[in-house]
Amino acid sequence: MLKRFLSIVNSAFENLKQYWENKNSLHAISIVLVLTFIVCSLLSVLVINDFISLGGFDEHFKNPFFSIEIVFTVLLIVELFGLIFMLPKSVAKSVGKQFELLSLIFLRDAFKEFSHFGNNLEWLQIKESFINMMIYGFGAIIIFSIIGLNNKIQRHIKLTSTEEDQIQFIRFKKLLAIGLLISFAFIGFRDLKILIETGTYLHSFQDFYTVLVFSDILIVLIALRFTLNYYKIFRYSAFVLATILIRLSLSLYPFYDVIVGVIAALFVLALTITYNYFLKDLPYKKLE
Repeated sequence: MLKRFLSIVNSAFENLKQYWENKNSLHAISIVLVLTFIVCSLLSVLVINDFISLGGFDEHFKNPFFSIEIVFTVLLIVELFGLIFMLPKSVAKSVGKQFELLSLIFLRDAFKEFSHFGNNLEWLQIKESFINMMIYGFGAIIIFSIIGLNNKIQRHIKLTSTEEDQIQFIRFKKLLAIGLLISFAFIGFRDLKILIETGTYLHSFQDFYTVLVFSDILIVLIALRFTLNYYKIFRYSAFVLATILIRLSLSLYPFYDVIVGVIAALFVLALTITYNYFLKDLPYKKLE
């Protein structure tokens, strides 16, 4: 019964993944991003010059750089879906994708700080925003560099001892990925509903990472079904801690959020280096 259910889930996941990674889908995503940026920029121009009124949204669109924030938010949502489809392939790569998202969030925050400059470029007026912008920018670059190095030295060793167990473990992760997809869709629908009703522009990446924390814990618990190897279980559990640190960084004020984000990236790099050292005699495998 369970195998049959997992087989159905596997087919559904593969169909969704094939559709998402299709060239036509990627082309459509690119068009949506470009049109979103152009339309939002035009709306800003019209609102700023009092040609039109968008009611409760006027406050947002009076900022000429609001379109940058919107398009980066849409890009982050696209990357979130990429994270979901990465999860069954490799937990380590999935964690790396989480840090890629964090670096993009910091870049978006840097653009947001830039939008606070306005027309007055006197140092006393822009000092705080400029410093925050530099902190977010360099924080994003540091995380980008650390994760790039981590990906180059990452070793992917199978969690299970048999091919049948490996297939079943991957199918469990696909079931979890579909659960994440449903959760993200629910959060996105909630945010859209609040935006339409109140004009409040929410950033729910904290909620996304909260869900990811629980999904990572579930992966650890599922992994116990297939192995009790200390090094592998420790590695998976440490990935959960890294996700928690990312979640914490999104809740902190500027400067502190970047520090925690960089510490989390360094933590994963240290984990990879030590894990590779202790398992250097094990054969290299593509899947885990």
